[in-house]
Amino acid sequence: MSTLTSLSLVPPAVVLILAIWLRRPIFALVIGTLVGLLLVDPKSVLSNFADISLSVMGDETIGWLFLVCGSFGALISLLVRTGGANAFGRLALKFAKGPKSSLFMTFVLGVIIFIDDYLNALTVGSTMQRVTDKYKQSREMLAYVVDSTAAPICVLIPLSTWAVFFGGLLVDNGVAAEGQGIAVYMEAIPYMLYPWLAVAMVMLVITGIIPAFGPMKKAQQLAMQGAPALKQVDLDQVQTSDEYAAKAIETEFANADSDGKLHNFFVPILLLVGFTIYFGIDIWLGLIATLAITLPYYAVQRLMPLSEMMDQMIDGVKSMLPAIGTVTAAFVFKDVCDMLHLTEYVIQALSPYMTAQMLPAVVFVAMACLAFATGSSWGIFAVSIPIVMPLAVSMQADIPLVIGALLSASSFGSQACFYSDSTVLAAQGSDCNLVSHGVTQLPYALLAAVLAFFGFVLLA
Repeated sequence: MSTLTSLSLVPPAVVLILAIWLRRPIFALVIGTLVGLLLVDPKSVLSNFADISLSVMGDETIGWLFLVCGSFGALISLLVRTGGANAFGRLALKFAKGPKSSLFMTFVLGVIIFIDDYLNALTVGSTMQRVTDKYKQSREMLAYVVDSTAAPICVLIPLSTWAVFFGGLLVDNGVAAEGQGIAVYMEAIPYMLYPWLAVAMVMLVITGIIPAFGPMKKAQQLAMQGAPALKQVDLDQVQTSDEYAAKAIETEFANADSDGKLHNFFVPILLLVGFTIYFGIDIWLGLIATLAITLPYYAVQRLMPLSEMMDQMIDGVKSMLPAIGTVTAAFVFKDVCDMLHLTEYVIQALSPYMTAQMLPAVVFVAMACLAFATGSSWGIFAVSIPIVMPLAVSMQADIPLVIGALLSASSFGSQACFYSDSTVLAAQGSDCNLVSHGVTQLPYALLAAVLAFFGFVLLA
Protein backbone atom coordinates (compact mmCIF):
# COMPACT_ATOMS: atom_id res chain seq x y z
CA MET A 1 0.00 0.00 0.00
CA SER A 2 1.88 3.08 -1.24
CA THR A 3 -0.86 5.71 -1.22
CA LEU A 4 -1.95 7.66 1.84
CA THR A 5 -5.28 6.30 3.08
CA SER A 6 -7.24 6.05 6.31
CA LEU A 7 -6.42 2.32 6.40
CA SER A 8 -3.13 3.31 8.07
CA LEU A 9 -5.20 4.07 11.18
CA VAL A 10 -6.42 0.47 11.47
CA PRO A 11 -3.31 -1.17 13.06
CA PRO A 12 -3.03 1.40 15.91
CA ALA A 13 -6.75 1.00 16.59
CA VAL A 14 -6.36 -2.79 16.73
CA VAL A 15 -3.43 -2.53 19.13
CA LEU A 16 -5.19 -0.14 21.51
CA ILE A 17 -8.42 -2.16 21.57
CA LEU A 18 -6.65 -5.48 22.16
CA ALA A 19 -4.26 -4.03 24.76
CA ILE A 20 -7.14 -2.66 26.84
CA TRP A 21 -9.40 -5.67 26.30
CA LEU A 22 -6.89 -8.51 26.79
CA ARG A 23 -4.30 -6.65 28.89
CA ARG A 24 -1.55 -8.36 26.91
CA PRO A 25 0.43 -5.55 25.26
CA ILE A 26 3.00 -7.74 23.48
CA PHE A 27 0.26 -9.91 21.97
CA ALA A 28 -1.68 -6.77 20.95
CA LEU A 29 1.40 -5.30 19.27
CA VAL A 30 2.12 -8.51 17.36
CA ILE A 31 -1.48 -8.74 16.12
CA GLY A 32 -1.45 -5.05 15.16
CA THR A 33 1.81 -5.61 13.28
CA LEU A 34 0.34 -8.56 11.35
CA VAL A 35 -2.78 -6.54 10.50
CA GLY A 36 -0.57 -3.75 9.17
CA LEU A 37 1.48 -6.18 7.10
CA LEU A 38 -1.72 -7.61 5.63
CA LEU A 39 -2.59 -4.10 4.47
CA VAL A 40 0.89 -3.61 3.00
CA ASP A 41 1.09 -6.89 1.08
CA PRO A 42 -1.14 -9.88 1.97
CA LYS A 43 1.12 -12.27 0.04
CA SER A 44 4.30 -11.38 1.92
CA VAL A 45 3.16 -11.10 5.53
CA LEU A 46 5.53 -13.73 6.97
CA SER A 47 8.57 -12.68 4.96
CA ASN A 48 8.00 -9.00 5.73
CA PHE A 49 7.50 -9.80 9.42
CA ALA A 50 10.75 -11.77 9.45
CA ASP A 51 12.66 -9.00 7.65
CA ILE A 52 11.35 -6.22 9.91
CA SER A 53 11.98 -8.25 13.07
CA LEU A 54 15.56 -8.96 12.05
CA SER A 55 16.06 -5.32 11.10
CA VAL A 56 14.76 -4.16 14.48
CA MET A 57 16.89 -6.67 16.38
CA GLY A 58 19.94 -5.38 14.50
CA ASP A 59 19.07 -1.75 15.21
CA GLU A 60 21.56 0.11 17.37
CA THR A 61 18.78 1.56 19.52
CA ILE A 62 17.39 -1.88 20.36
CA GLY A 63 20.87 -3.17 21.14
CA TRP A 64 21.37 -0.18 23.40
CA LEU A 65 17.99 -0.83 25.01
CA PHE A 66 18.85 -4.47 25.76
CA LEU A 67 22.17 -3.53 27.31
CA VAL A 68 20.90 -0.57 29.32
CA CYS A 69 17.72 -2.19 30.63
CA GLY A 70 19.46 -5.47 31.37
CA SER A 71 22.25 -3.69 33.24
CA PHE A 72 19.70 -1.61 35.12
CA GLY A 73 17.99 -4.80 36.20
CA ALA A 74 21.32 -6.25 37.33
CA LEU A 75 22.24 -3.13 39.33
CA ILE A 76 18.82 -2.83 40.94
CA SER A 77 18.93 -6.51 41.89
CA LEU A 78 22.28 -5.94 43.62
CA LEU A 79 20.97 -2.85 45.43
CA VAL A 80 18.05 -4.87 46.72
CA ARG A 81 19.94 -8.05 47.64
CA THR A 82 22.69 -6.25 49.56
CA GLY A 83 20.07 -4.40 51.59
CA GLY A 84 21.07 -0.98 50.24
CA ALA A 85 17.60 -0.28 48.87
CA ASN A 86 16.12 -1.57 52.12
CA ALA A 87 18.29 0.87 54.06
CA PHE A 88 17.13 3.73 51.86
CA GLY A 89 13.56 2.64 52.47
CA ARG A 90 14.12 2.79 56.23
CA LEU A 91 15.56 6.28 55.87
CA ALA A 92 12.67 7.39 53.68
CA LEU A 93 10.18 6.05 56.22
CA LYS A 94 11.63 8.42 58.83
CA PHE A 95 10.64 11.37 56.66
CA ALA A 96 7.43 9.98 55.19
CA LYS A 97 4.72 10.59 57.79
CA GLY A 98 1.72 9.65 55.70
CA PRO A 99 0.37 8.84 52.23
CA LYS A 100 0.92 12.32 50.82
CA SER A 101 4.47 12.69 52.07
CA SER A 102 5.41 9.21 50.76
CA LEU A 103 4.21 10.19 47.29
CA PHE A 104 5.83 13.62 47.59
CA MET A 105 9.17 11.95 48.39
CA THR A 106 8.72 9.83 45.27
CA PHE A 107 8.13 13.01 43.28
CA VAL A 108 11.21 14.74 44.72
CA LEU A 109 13.43 11.73 44.00
CA GLY A 110 12.08 11.68 40.44
CA VAL A 111 12.98 15.35 39.99
CA ILE A 112 16.49 14.77 41.36
CA ILE A 113 17.17 11.89 38.95
CA PHE A 114 16.51 13.99 35.85
CA ILE A 115 19.25 12.76 33.54
CA ASP A 116 17.33 9.98 31.80
CA ASP A 117 13.75 8.71 31.93
CA TYR A 118 14.94 5.07 32.01
CA LEU A 119 17.20 5.77 34.99
CA ASN A 120 14.36 7.71 36.62
CA ALA A 121 11.61 5.14 36.07
CA LEU A 122 13.57 2.10 37.18
CA THR A 123 15.41 3.65 40.12
CA VAL A 124 12.61 5.67 41.70
CA GLY A 125 9.93 3.00 41.33
CA SER A 126 11.95 0.16 42.81
CA THR A 127 13.31 2.38 45.58
CA MET A 128 10.00 3.81 46.81
CA GLN A 129 7.81 0.69 46.67
CA ARG A 130 8.10 -0.18 50.33
CA VAL A 131 7.54 3.39 51.46
CA THR A 132 4.33 3.85 49.51
CA ASP A 133 3.20 0.31 50.40
CA LYS A 134 3.41 1.13 54.10
CA TYR A 135 0.98 4.01 53.66
CA LYS A 136 -1.35 1.91 51.49
CA GLN A 137 -0.78 3.71 48.24
CA SER A 138 -1.51 1.56 45.20
CA ARG A 139 1.25 0.52 42.87
CA GLU A 140 -0.78 2.26 40.15
CA MET A 141 -0.47 5.57 42.01
CA LEU A 142 3.25 4.97 42.54
CA ALA A 143 3.73 4.20 38.84
CA TYR A 144 1.77 7.33 37.88
CA VAL A 145 3.97 9.56 40.04
CA VAL A 146 7.10 7.88 38.68
CA ASP A 147 5.94 8.18 35.07
CA SER A 148 5.01 11.84 35.58
CA THR A 149 8.53 12.64 36.75
CA ALA A 150 10.28 10.58 34.06
CA ALA A 151 9.83 11.93 30.52
CA PRO A 152 8.16 15.23 31.58
CA ILE A 153 11.06 16.16 33.88
CA CYS A 154 13.72 14.99 31.40
CA VAL A 155 12.12 17.10 28.66
CA LEU A 156 12.18 20.26 30.78
CA ILE A 157 15.81 20.00 31.87
CA PRO A 158 18.37 20.62 29.09
CA LEU A 159 20.96 18.38 30.80
CA SER A 160 19.25 15.11 29.86
CA THR A 161 19.27 12.42 27.20
CA TRP A 162 16.09 13.94 25.74
CA ALA A 163 17.73 17.35 25.29
CA VAL A 164 20.84 15.81 23.72
CA PHE A 165 18.77 13.72 21.28
CA PHE A 166 16.29 16.41 20.26
CA GLY A 167 18.94 19.11 20.14
CA GLY A 168 20.86 16.95 17.68
CA LEU A 169 17.75 16.46 15.54
CA LEU A 170 17.20 20.23 15.39
CA VAL A 171 20.72 20.65 14.04
CA ASP A 172 20.42 17.73 11.60
CA ASN A 173 17.24 19.22 10.13
CA GLY A 174 18.58 22.75 9.78
CA VAL A 175 16.35 24.21 12.48
CA ALA A 176 19.40 25.15 14.55
CA ALA A 177 22.93 26.04 13.49
CA GLU A 178 25.80 23.69 14.24
CA GLY A 179 26.46 23.69 17.98
CA GLN A 180 23.25 25.61 18.73
CA GLY A 181 20.87 22.66 19.10
CA ILE A 182 20.64 22.84 22.90
CA ALA A 183 20.32 26.65 22.78
CA VAL A 184 17.32 26.41 20.42
CA TYR A 185 15.94 23.61 22.56
CA MET A 186 16.15 25.81 25.65
CA GLU A 187 14.24 28.60 23.88
CA ALA A 188 11.33 26.17 23.48
CA ILE A 189 11.29 24.97 27.13
CA PRO A 190 8.78 27.66 28.28
CA TYR A 191 6.42 26.47 25.53
CA MET A 192 6.60 22.76 26.40
CA LEU A 193 3.14 23.00 27.91
CA TYR A 194 2.34 19.32 28.34
CA PRO A 195 5.42 18.49 30.48
CA TRP A 196 4.79 21.54 32.66
CA LEU A 197 1.14 20.61 33.12
CA ALA A 198 1.91 16.92 33.72
CA VAL A 199 4.31 17.82 36.52
CA ALA A 200 1.82 20.29 37.99
CA MET A 201 -0.96 17.71 37.67
CA VAL A 202 0.88 15.07 39.66
CA MET A 203 1.55 17.57 42.44
CA LEU A 204 -2.17 18.42 42.57
CA VAL A 205 -3.00 14.71 42.74
CA ILE A 206 -0.45 14.09 45.51
CA THR A 207 -1.81 16.95 47.61
CA GLY A 208 -5.38 15.81 47.04
CA ILE A 209 -6.47 19.01 45.28
CA ILE A 210 -7.31 16.75 42.34
CA PRO A 211 -8.78 13.59 43.90
CA ALA A 212 -8.30 10.08 42.58
CA PHE A 213 -10.97 9.34 40.00
CA GLY A 214 -11.81 6.70 37.43
CA PRO A 215 -9.75 3.48 37.49
CA MET A 216 -7.20 5.11 39.81
CA LYS A 217 -9.90 5.58 42.44
CA LYS A 218 -10.65 1.85 42.39
CA ALA A 219 -6.96 1.00 42.66
CA GLN A 220 -6.55 3.37 45.61
CA GLN A 221 -9.62 1.99 47.37
CA LEU A 222 -8.31 -1.56 47.07
CA ALA A 223 -4.89 -0.49 48.34
CA MET A 224 -6.41 1.35 51.31
CA GLN A 225 -8.16 -1.89 52.25
CA GLY A 226 -4.76 -3.39 52.86
CA ALA A 227 -3.25 -4.70 49.61
CA PRO A 228 -1.05 -2.19 47.79
CA ALA A 229 1.37 -4.52 46.04
CA LEU A 230 -0.13 -5.33 42.67
CA LYS A 231 1.61 -6.86 39.69
CA GLN A 232 0.16 -8.69 36.73
CA VAL A 233 -3.37 -8.38 38.12
CA ASP A 234 -6.34 -7.15 36.16
CA LEU A 235 -8.28 -4.63 38.21
CA ASP A 236 -11.56 -5.45 36.51
CA GLN A 237 -11.23 -9.09 37.60
CA VAL A 238 -10.69 -8.22 41.26
CA GLN A 239 -13.72 -7.74 43.47
CA THR A 240 -12.40 -7.70 47.03
CA SER A 241 -9.25 -6.72 48.87
CA ASP A 242 -8.72 -10.38 49.81
CA GLU A 243 -8.64 -11.38 46.14
CA TYR A 244 -6.41 -8.41 45.47
CA ALA A 245 -4.01 -9.49 48.20
CA ALA A 246 -4.08 -13.12 47.09
CA LYS A 247 -2.90 -12.15 43.62
CA ALA A 248 -0.19 -9.78 44.85
CA ILE A 249 3.38 -11.05 44.48
CA GLU A 250 6.26 -10.82 46.92
CA THR A 251 9.02 -8.42 45.97
CA GLU A 252 12.73 -9.04 45.99
CA PHE A 253 12.92 -7.18 49.29
CA ALA A 254 11.82 -10.38 51.02
CA ASN A 255 15.31 -11.85 50.40
CA ALA A 256 17.24 -8.66 51.10
CA ASP A 257 19.83 -8.25 53.82
CA SER A 258 17.86 -6.79 56.73
CA ASP A 259 21.01 -5.08 58.04
CA GLY A 260 21.90 -3.39 54.76
CA LYS A 261 23.90 -0.17 54.91
CA LEU A 262 22.75 3.09 53.39
CA HIS A 263 26.05 3.72 51.62
CA ASN A 264 25.51 0.54 49.60
CA PHE A 265 22.58 2.30 48.00
CA PHE A 266 23.85 5.85 47.67
CA VAL A 267 27.35 5.08 46.36
CA PRO A 268 26.17 3.17 43.23
CA ILE A 269 23.39 5.69 42.53
CA LEU A 270 25.71 8.68 42.85
CA LEU A 271 28.31 6.91 40.72
CA LEU A 272 25.70 6.24 38.05
CA VAL A 273 24.54 9.85 37.92
CA GLY A 274 28.09 11.18 38.03
CA PHE A 275 29.48 8.85 35.36
CA THR A 276 26.50 9.46 33.08
CA ILE A 277 27.17 13.21 33.19
CA TYR A 278 30.94 12.70 32.87
CA PHE A 279 30.56 10.63 29.71
CA GLY A 280 28.42 13.27 27.99
CA ILE A 281 24.99 12.02 29.15
CA ASP A 282 25.81 8.47 28.00
CA ILE A 283 23.93 6.23 30.38
CA TRP A 284 25.38 3.00 28.95
CA LEU A 285 28.96 4.11 29.66
CA GLY A 286 27.72 5.33 33.04
CA LEU A 287 26.30 1.89 33.84
CA ILE A 288 29.48 0.08 32.78
CA ALA A 289 31.65 2.32 34.96
CA THR A 290 29.21 2.06 37.88
CA LEU A 291 29.11 -1.75 37.79
CA ALA A 292 32.91 -1.87 37.42
CA ILE A 293 33.25 -0.06 40.76
CA THR A 294 30.17 -1.39 42.55
CA LEU A 295 31.13 -5.08 42.27
CA PRO A 296 34.57 -4.64 43.93
CA TYR A 297 32.98 -2.23 46.43
CA TYR A 298 30.53 -4.93 47.52
CA ALA A 299 33.19 -7.67 47.33
CA VAL A 300 35.54 -5.83 49.70
CA GLN A 301 32.72 -5.70 52.25
CA ARG A 302 32.16 -9.46 51.77
CA LEU A 303 28.44 -8.91 51.32
CA MET A 304 28.21 -12.03 49.15
CA PRO A 305 30.52 -14.23 47.05
CA LEU A 306 31.26 -13.07 43.51
CA SER A 307 29.43 -16.10 42.09
CA GLU A 308 26.30 -15.09 44.02
CA MET A 309 26.64 -11.53 42.70
CA MET A 310 26.70 -12.90 39.16
CA ASP A 311 23.61 -15.03 39.83
CA GLN A 312 21.84 -12.03 41.31
CA MET A 313 22.71 -9.89 38.31
CA ILE A 314 21.43 -12.55 35.91
CA ASP A 315 18.15 -12.66 37.86
CA GLY A 316 17.99 -8.87 37.53
CA VAL A 317 18.45 -9.08 33.77
CA LYS A 318 15.68 -11.72 33.59
CA SER A 319 13.32 -9.39 35.46
CA MET A 320 13.68 -6.85 32.66
CA LEU A 321 12.79 -9.24 29.82
CA PRO A 322 9.03 -8.41 29.80
CA ALA A 323 9.83 -4.71 29.51
CA ILE A 324 12.44 -5.30 26.80
CA GLY A 325 10.04 -7.56 24.91
CA THR A 326 7.26 -4.98 24.96
CA VAL A 327 9.47 -2.16 23.72
CA THR A 328 10.97 -4.38 21.00
CA ALA A 329 7.49 -5.32 19.80
CA ALA A 330 6.59 -1.61 19.79
CA PHE A 331 9.62 -0.87 17.55
CA VAL A 332 8.50 -3.55 15.07
CA PHE A 333 4.98 -2.11 15.12
CA LYS A 334 6.33 1.41 14.55
CA ASP A 335 8.22 0.24 11.45
CA VAL A 336 5.00 -1.23 10.03
CA CYS A 337 3.20 2.08 10.69
CA ASP A 338 5.99 3.80 8.77
CA MET A 339 5.41 1.42 5.85
CA LEU A 340 1.75 2.48 5.91
CA HIS A 341 2.81 6.19 5.94
CA LEU A 342 0.75 6.81 9.07
CA THR A 343 2.51 10.07 9.99
CA GLU A 344 2.24 11.51 6.47
CA TYR A 345 -1.44 10.60 6.26
CA VAL A 346 -2.31 12.29 9.55
CA ILE A 347 -0.40 15.46 8.63
CA GLN A 348 -2.00 15.53 5.18
CA ALA A 349 -5.47 15.05 6.67
CA LEU A 350 -4.93 17.95 9.07
CA SER A 351 -3.14 20.31 6.66
CA PRO A 352 -6.33 22.28 5.79
CA TYR A 353 -6.52 23.35 9.44
CA MET A 354 -2.88 24.40 9.68
CA THR A 355 -2.76 28.19 9.79
CA ALA A 356 0.05 30.12 11.45
CA GLN A 357 -2.15 30.63 14.51
CA MET A 358 -3.47 27.08 14.75
CA LEU A 359 -0.29 25.27 13.68
CA PRO A 360 1.14 24.68 17.20
CA ALA A 361 -2.18 23.34 18.54
CA VAL A 362 -2.80 21.17 15.47
CA VAL A 363 0.77 19.86 15.53
CA PHE A 364 0.42 19.00 19.21
CA VAL A 365 -2.83 17.07 18.68
CA ALA A 366 -1.62 15.25 15.56
CA MET A 367 1.79 14.26 16.92
CA ALA A 368 0.37 13.37 20.35
CA CYS A 369 -2.11 10.99 18.72
CA LEU A 370 0.64 9.45 16.61
CA ALA A 371 3.03 9.07 19.56
CA PHE A 372 0.21 7.52 21.60
CA ALA A 373 -0.80 5.15 18.79
CA THR A 374 2.69 3.97 17.89
CA GLY A 375 4.43 4.18 21.28
CA SER A 376 7.34 5.94 19.60
CA SER A 377 7.92 9.35 21.16
CA TRP A 378 11.46 9.89 19.82
CA GLY A 379 10.70 8.21 16.50
CA ILE A 380 7.63 10.36 15.80
CA PHE A 381 9.66 13.53 16.42
CA ALA A 382 12.42 12.33 14.07
CA VAL A 383 9.88 11.56 11.31
CA SER A 384 7.70 14.65 11.74
CA ILE A 385 10.25 17.43 12.19
CA PRO A 386 11.36 17.45 8.49
CA ILE A 387 7.68 17.82 7.55
CA VAL A 388 6.44 20.19 10.24
CA MET A 389 9.32 22.67 10.54
CA PRO A 390 9.44 23.74 6.84
CA LEU A 391 5.68 24.19 7.08
CA ALA A 392 6.12 26.38 10.18
CA VAL A 393 8.76 28.50 8.45
CA SER A 394 6.62 28.99 5.33
CA MET A 395 3.66 30.05 7.48
CA GLN A 396 5.87 32.35 9.59
CA ALA A 397 4.68 30.58 12.71
CA ASP A 398 6.41 30.98 16.09
CA ILE A 399 9.27 28.44 15.79
CA PRO A 400 9.99 27.94 19.53
CA LEU A 401 6.24 27.47 20.07
CA VAL A 402 6.05 24.82 17.34
CA ILE A 403 9.10 23.03 18.77
CA GLY A 404 7.43 23.19 22.18
CA ALA A 405 4.31 21.62 20.67
CA LEU A 406 6.33 18.81 19.09
CA LEU A 407 8.16 18.04 22.31
CA SER A 408 4.92 18.25 24.29
CA ALA A 409 3.45 15.66 21.94
CA SER A 410 6.48 13.40 22.39
CA SER A 411 6.25 13.75 26.16
CA PHE A 412 2.53 12.91 26.10
CA GLY A 413 3.12 9.82 23.97
CA SER A 414 5.94 8.66 26.22
CA GLN A 415 3.78 8.95 29.32
CA ALA A 416 0.31 8.03 28.06
CA CYS A 417 0.92 5.17 25.62
CA PHE A 418 0.50 1.77 27.27
CA TYR A 419 3.49 0.27 25.46
CA SER A 420 5.93 3.18 25.22
CA ASP A 421 9.36 2.55 26.73
CA SER A 422 8.91 5.05 29.56
CA THR A 423 5.49 3.67 30.57
CA VAL A 424 6.72 0.09 30.41
CA LEU A 425 9.73 0.85 32.61
CA ALA A 426 7.71 2.93 35.08
CA ALA A 427 5.38 -0.03 35.55
CA GLN A 428 8.32 -2.44 35.73
CA GLY A 429 10.18 -0.33 38.28
CA SER A 430 7.03 0.10 40.39
CA ASP A 431 6.20 -3.62 40.17
CA CYS A 432 2.81 -2.77 38.68
CA ASN A 433 0.75 -4.40 35.95
CA LEU A 434 1.53 -2.54 32.73
CA VAL A 435 -2.01 -2.14 31.38
CA SER A 436 -3.39 -1.29 34.83
CA HIS A 437 -0.79 1.48 35.04
CA GLY A 438 -1.71 2.73 31.58
CA VAL A 439 -5.45 2.68 32.26
CA THR A 440 -5.23 4.40 35.64
CA GLN A 441 -2.93 7.24 34.59
CA LEU A 442 -4.55 7.92 31.20
CA PRO A 443 -7.36 10.21 32.51
CA TYR A 444 -4.79 12.47 34.19
CA ALA A 445 -2.59 12.54 31.09
CA LEU A 446 -5.58 13.37 28.88
CA LEU A 447 -6.64 16.18 31.20
CA ALA A 448 -3.16 17.72 31.00
CA ALA A 449 -3.20 17.25 27.21
CA VAL A 450 -6.54 19.06 26.83
CA LEU A 451 -5.23 21.98 28.89
CA ALA A 452 -2.05 22.02 26.81
CA PHE A 453 -4.09 22.18 23.59
CA PHE A 454 -5.99 25.25 24.74
CA GLY A 455 -2.72 26.72 25.97
CA PHE A 456 -1.20 26.42 22.49
CA VAL A 457 -4.32 28.01 20.99
CA LEU A 458 -4.04 30.98 23.36
CA LEU A 459 -0.26 31.41 22.97
CA ALA A 460 -0.50 31.40 19.18
